[in-house]
Amino acid sequence: MSTGLIVFLVVLFIAAVGGTFFAFRQEEKKMKKYEEEGETHEEELKRSLEYEKSSLSSNVPTQLWIYSVTIILALAALAFYLL
Repeated sequence: MSTGLIVFLVVLFIAAVGGTFFAFRQEEKKMKKYEEEGETHEEELKRSLEYEKSSLSSNVPTQLWIYSVTIILALAALAFYLL
């Protein structure tokens, strides 16, 4: 493989990992906010149940977009290299 393709794929990988950590940090900030507010067990249970319902509609699509774009760009770079 050419050096340019390898560098591109490494940068693409780093961007995908960075996007994953960005999503993780958002969730971590929410957790710190909840800890600072000092919630009761009932409030924590309610929030946990709401999170289970909403996480599939918010977190999974974000991850799908990040990795879909990464895979498409990697395949495009590979196709460009093969041509």
